Amino acid sequence: MQIEHMSENCFGALVPNFAYQKMKRAIDLALSLLLLPIIIPLVSVCALAIKLDSKGPVFFRQRRMGFRGNEFRVLKLRTMSEGHNGENRDLSITRSGDKRVTKVGGFLRRTRLDELPQVINILRGEMSWIGPRPEAVSLSKWYEGEIPFYRYRHIVRPGISGWAQVNQGHVAEVDEVDEKLQYDFYYIKNLSYWLDIIIVLRTVKVILSGFGSK
Repeated sequence: MQIEHMSENCFGALVPNFAYQKMKRAIDLALSLLLLPIIIPLVSVCALAIKLDSKGPVFFRQRRMGFRGNEFRVLKLRTMSEGHNGENRDLSITRSGDKRVTKVGGFLRRTRLDELPQVINILRGEMSWIGPRPEAVSLSKWYEGEIPFYRYRHIVRPGISGWAQVNQGHVAEVDEVDEKLQYDFYYIKNLSYWLDIIIVLRTVKVILSGFGSK
């Protein structure tokens, strides 16, 4: 969805379907509770591998910008040797070949297993399974200052996977995020069960191929 010529008056067309948002929240809760018996053993095995591979905590918490601009702490499995809380913009950017990524962390990132603990964020109502990916607070504030209308992506709950992730992969630079925002706005405008189903199916392909990981 092109945003170069958009104005404030255009965003009435971007208001998502509130009825579907309520149903989507119910589906998120039900799916999270259903998958917990599978997720807990997987996270336990990953946690053991992290402990054997490198020093540091198993889990990684970072301040992210979430639903309606409210900050929250995202929960992930640690994939790097150095931790950070999301306040430093440079540290929040993961680049190709980033030396901070551990051996186990590289595998967890390619398979997206590091995202599994975010089921807790979903149960808390901070995230959804599908939605625009939440950015570190420092990055979100940077993008808001550089990209017009960036804050409008917070009108829906952020997700573990999303339309931008399955089409574009992980990006961080402003020009790439500008394109990512176009994917996010397309998702918000066309929010529906069929689009979520497409994203789920394409997420499986991404997990199997490792597309877009860094």
